[in-house]
Amino acid sequence: MSAATLTPAETERLTRRGLRLAWFTVAYNVVEGAVAITVGVLAGLVSMVGFGVDSGIESASAVLVGLRLAARLRHGHADEVKERRALRAVALTFFVLAGYVTVEGIRSLVDGETPDSSPVGLVLLAASIVVMPILARAKRRVGEQLGGDPLILADAAETRICVLLSISTLVGLGLYALVGWTWLDPVAGFVIAVFAVMEGREAWEGELEDSCGH
Repeated sequence: MSAATLTPAETERLTRRGLRLAWFTVAYNVVEGAVAITVGVLAGLVSMVGFGVDSGIESASAVLVGLRLAARLRHGHADEVKERRALRAVALTFFVLAGYVTVEGIRSLVDGETPDSSPVGLVLLAASIVVMPILARAKRRVGEQLGGDPLILADAAETRICVLLSISTLVGLGLYALVGWTWLDPVAGFVIAVFAVMEGREAWEGELEDSCGH
């Protein structure tokens, strides 16, 4: 759907939906991040701490998106300059995540840290795998209906990173629990970093219309 074919009422309705999704993302990820970081620190799980940090970063990204969408509703139009800046800020959050997880993963390998298994962490990751794909699809649908809105699509990509991160972390921790290989947890973190860099580059270059496709 082209944004040019939307009536003002339809544009407002979709923008409000995107705003609600952004605020839901903030609320969900604040809780998720607090639990993940607590579990990760107590169990010595690099990827769980990274997952929690990602939740915080995703919350920050969603706040940026939410503020811009709220501004659109107040003023009746998008400020392209400010939204481009917000999009660049969202892109930077991907790179921050990648850097953090990479450094922590290397430190864990060098120090030879041995993580503990965490049933709570596994349940949290499983819940994220259920919730986050639904949220990412909903955001992507709104972004597409608004004519490929780059800001909302970037937020959808950030949520998609959470899905990939949940899967890679769950696989890493699950295999660690089964076979006890300590290097699996940092490697799961490195996988997260690769995904984050890819999405961050695409957000920076404004190419998320393609990366968030079906």
